Amino acid sequence: MAQAAGGTSATYREVLGATGTLLPVISFFGRLPVAVIQFGSVLLITRTSGSLATGGTVACALALGQVAMGPVVGRLADRRGQRSVVLCCSLLNALAIACYTLGALAGLPTPLLVALGVFAGATVPGIGPLARARGVALVRRGGADERVVNTVLSLESTMDELSFVLGPALIGVAAFVGHPAYAFGAAALLVAGCGTAFALHPTATAVRPATAPAPKEPRARCPRMPREVRLVRLGLVLLGVLLGGCGAGITALTQKLGQEDQAGLVYAAMGVMSAAAGLSMAAVPERFGLALRWRVATAAAALLSLLLIGTQSMPGLYVAVTVFGAVFAPNLVTGFGLTERAVPGERLAEGMTFAASAFVGGQAVTLAVAGRLAESHGPAAAFTVGSVAAALAFGVALLVKAPAAPGVTPVAATPSGSGRRV
Repeated sequence: MAQAAGGTSATYREVLGATGTLLPVISFFGRLPVAVIQFGSVLLITRTSGSLATGGTVACALALGQVAMGPVVGRLADRRGQRSVVLCCSLLNALAIACYTLGALAGLPTPLLVALGVFAGATVPGIGPLARARGVALVRRGGADERVVNTVLSLESTMDELSFVLGPALIGVAAFVGHPAYAFGAAALLVAGCGTAFALHPTATAVRPATAPAPKEPRARCPRMPREVRLVRLGLVLLGVLLGGCGAGITALTQKLGQEDQAGLVYAAMGVMSAAAGLSMAAVPERFGLALRWRVATAAAALLSLLLIGTQSMPGLYVAVTVFGAVFAPNLVTGFGLTERAVPGERLAEGMTFAASAFVGGQAVTLAVAGRLAESHGPAAAFTVGSVAAALAFGVALLVKAPAAPGVTPVAATPSGSGRRV
């Protein structure tokens, strides 16, 4: 066991050697605003409008704006490079968050708030998915094997989990100190500062843009996404539904028990366990293939989600979400791993942002739907939605076959001036 731990530590050191220690820090704080505005929108709009329904509507619009434009941001990053795209989106997103916050404080009508929410979601720079694409390109450029690539994805998923633990915590602290708007102001500053730093970091050229054809040459056809990519996206949508159902159920159950103030702590317990499990994915041996890994992970999620349906007390809820959290990050890590393996190399950023958008979209829509179910039929109804989605995700996983070999990842030119096929 000690030998395995030592090997895992060495793999993480190899990853940090390729990316540098500063890049993960920048990318973590750069993706934190997404968690703040996603989790805080309901609280902000509900506080300023006095209507929970309005808060849910506007928050859903914000998430759908991100879902719709996320793949576009990834496609632009593939074609034009990450630097210019992230820089532009980061500054626009900071402006959008500021306008959204001021609109909420001014008590604008719901249609205008929805429009501002869509603007804030549509301009999200996608630092998390683009950091995955950049990290994979960096380690592949150094000739890394699949275990190192898996470690990159594990590290990125862990940072996602931690951001979605810290995001609600920041909203909670801001609401306790004075107003949720304080957290939104911090989010605008973070996305402007850390987004700019991520864009200007020297590693931004690790994933170079696709080469444009000469003026007299016909434009090369964009390679099609394989069937496996579409299946994995469907699986990630269902995993988003699972998390959305769990989130609605947790909120409803804590309210039912008169402990609504503990909802954030329950989320944190699940997120911390999920983050720890995500880090441990680097120790999974390569012979335990991605397709088999995803089947095991989705099956475990489907089974353990049943614990939530029967939970009726706060101690039981903490135990159930902590156990369940241990299987959630492995699902995401494996889903992104399958995406990285299957997408054409010149569409890697697009593939990663599309995968993230699929997950966010499933979660956003389900939060609204499952929330209404929970109000009408109790927390168990929302948890059941998530459990059914997990079972369907397992069915999708049975159809997925791991690609025989990694795709072509565009990387910066080697000293000889040629790219590298992996």
